[in-house]
Amino acid sequence: MEHIAPVTHPAPELDVVTEQQMKRLSVSSALGTEKPKVMERNWGFSARTDSTVTYEEYVYWAKIEREMEVEENKAFQAEHGSPLKDSIKNGVSSAGRKKAKEEKEARLQTLRELDEKKGPSGVITESDNEQPEASAFKVSDAEWRTAARALRTASWGQMFFLITTDILGWSGAPFVFASVGYGTGVALYLIFGIFAAWGGWVIWKTFLNLDSTRYPMQSFGDPFLRLFGVKARHFINVAQSLQQFFTVAILIFSKSLNIEQIAHSKVCFVGMMLVIMAVGMLGGFIRSLRKIGWISNAAVWMNIVNFIICMVAAAHFAPYYPAITKSTLIQTIEPIKVFAGIPPDQYQQQSPGFAATFNAVNTMVYAYAGALLFVAFLSEMRHPLDFWKGMFLAQAFICIVYMFFGVFVYSFYGQYSANNIVNVVNPYGLQTAGNVLRLLSGWIAIIMYFNIGMKTVYLEVFQAIFKFPSIVEKKGKILWYLLGPFYWILAFVVAGAVPNLNGIVSLVGAVFMMNFTYTFPGMMYMSSIIHEAAELPGEGFNPATRETIRHDDGLKRWIRGYKKTWFKSSVAFIYVLLGLACCGMGTWAAIEGLIDVFGPGGTVAVSFGCPVPV
Repeated sequence: MEHIAPVTHPAPELDVVTEQQMKRLSVSSALGTEKPKVMERNWGFSARTDSTVTYEEYVYWAKIEREMEVEENKAFQAEHGSPLKDSIKNGVSSAGRKKAKEEKEARLQTLRELDEKKGPSGVITESDNEQPEASAFKVSDAEWRTAARALRTASWGQMFFLITTDILGWSGAPFVFASVGYGTGVALYLIFGIFAAWGGWVIWKTFLNLDSTRYPMQSFGDPFLRLFGVKARHFINVAQSLQQFFTVAILIFSKSLNIEQIAHSKVCFVGMMLVIMAVGMLGGFIRSLRKIGWISNAAVWMNIVNFIICMVAAAHFAPYYPAITKSTLIQTIEPIKVFAGIPPDQYQQQSPGFAATFNAVNTMVYAYAGALLFVAFLSEMRHPLDFWKGMFLAQAFICIVYMFFGVFVYSFYGQYSANNIVNVVNPYGLQTAGNVLRLLSGWIAIIMYFNIGMKTVYLEVFQAIFKFPSIVEKKGKILWYLLGPFYWILAFVVAGAVPNLNGIVSLVGAVFMMNFTYTFPGMMYMSSIIHEAAELPGEGFNPATRETIRHDDGLKRWIRGYKKTWFKSSVAFIYVLLGLACCGMGTWAAIEGLIDVFGPGGTVAVSFGCPVPV
C-alpha cells in the first residue's frame, strides 16, 4: 500500500458525480523526468462503473480493503463496544446524539480538508518531504482512504433497523393465510425466509469479494457489471427502475383507497388518484432525500401503531365486508371460517385452485423484498464483515412478526382478510385512524420511492445509456423537472387501468420482488465462485504494471470454473432455477387472478372509474 495513487472524491452533499469528475485522471500528468510516467486509471466513486476494470483487479483491492477493515474494527470495538448497543444509545440518549453529531462533523471536516488540497486537475499535490513523488503517493492514499471511509459509518446494529424498517408487505400477511391456510402459510414464510436469508448471505459474500474504497459498490447493478458486463448492469438497472415505478403506482392506488374510506366513498376515486399524482409531482422538486430524511423515521412508528390498531379491531369487531365483496371473488357474506390447509375455492378472494397458492406467494415475498437495497446498505457500513449479523437477525425478526400478525388477524377475519388489511377494519373510527396513518406514511413512501425510482431511471438509463447531462448541472436539473411529471402520469395510468390492489401487488411481487430477492442473488454468487475458481497459476492482477494476466477467456474459462466448484455452483444454479420457476408460476397466477376478478362474477370496479373499487 506504499504506492497507491491519489484520487478525488465527490463532495458529501452531492448525490451523484459530475461528468467532469468522472473524466479526471487519478495521477498528475507530470511527476518528474527521472522515472516513467504511470497513468493510473480513474478510481474512487466515479470508477464504480468503469467497464475496463477486470474482475481480478476488483478482487485484489477488495482483499486489501477487508484486511484493513479488520484491524480498524479491533481499534473501534476497543473504544465503542457493542454496535447494537451503541446504535440504541446514540438514538435515545442526549449524550449519544451529541457524540454522534461530533463524529459526523469530524468526518465532514476530513472531506473538506481533502477537498482544499486538490490542485486544478483535481489531484492532491501537498508534499512535505524531500521526495515529493513518494510523499504525494503515500500521504494522499492515507488521506483519500480516511475521507472515503468517513462516509462509511453504519454498524451491523443499524443494518438490523434499516432492514426491518424497509418492509412493504406487513398489511398483506393475513391475506397470505386466507389464501393458503395456517399450515401452508407458516411453511411458506419459513421456507421463503430461509431462502431469502441465503440470498442476503450471497449478496454479502459477493460484496466482500468485489468492493473497496478504490472501486466502491453502491447499487444492485454494480456487482453485475463486475461479474457479467455492461449489458447485465443495464438490464438490472432497468428492472430496478420498473420495480420502483410499479411500487409508486401501487402506492397511488392504495392511498386513494385510504382517502375514499375516510370520505365514506363520497368522492370520485379516479379524481383522488389525480390529486395524489399532482401532489406527487410537486414532491418531485425534491432531488435529494436528505431534505426529507428526518421525517421518514416517523413512518416506522406510524406502521407500528397501525399494526396494533388492526389487531385490536380484529379481536373485538367484525370485518368491513364491502371491502371484500366489491373487489374480490367473494360476493356473499357467510360465517367466518379458517382452515389448516388450503381453503376451498369458494373462500378464495383472487383466484381458485393452484393459482391461489401462488398469489399468496407473490404477496408473501414482499416481506423479504429488502434484498434490493442490501448493496446500498453494505456501502454505508464501517465494517461490512459484520453485515450477516444484522441481516440474519432482521430476516428472523421479520419472519416471526409477519407470521404472528398474519395468524392473529386471520384467526378473527378468516376468508375476509384483505391484502390491504386496513380496508376491512371496523368500526369506522378505528378504520379512519388506520387509514390516516397509512395515508401519512404512504405520502412519505411515495415521495421516497419516486425520488429513488426517478433518480435510478435518470442516472442508470438516461444518463448512462442516452448520455443525458448530470442532474447537478443546469441542463440536467431542467430535464429532471420535465421528466418527473411524465413519470407520475405513467404511474397514474397503470394504477387507474388495473383497479384491483390484490392483482397488481401479486404481479409486481412475481415479476420483480421474486427475482431481486432470490434469482439475481443466486446468479451473483454462482458467477463469483466460478470466476474465482477459473484462475490459473500465473494469472491475476499485477499492481506494479496495472495489468491483468489471463491465459484464456470465454466459455472455456466458465466451464473450468464450474467443474472446480461443481457442488456449490450446482446448488446456486438450482437456486436460480427455483427463483425463475417461482417467477414464472407467480406471474401466471397473478394474470389468472386478474382474469378471474375482472371476468363474470368478479369485481364491479372499472378502469378509471369514479366508484371506489372497495
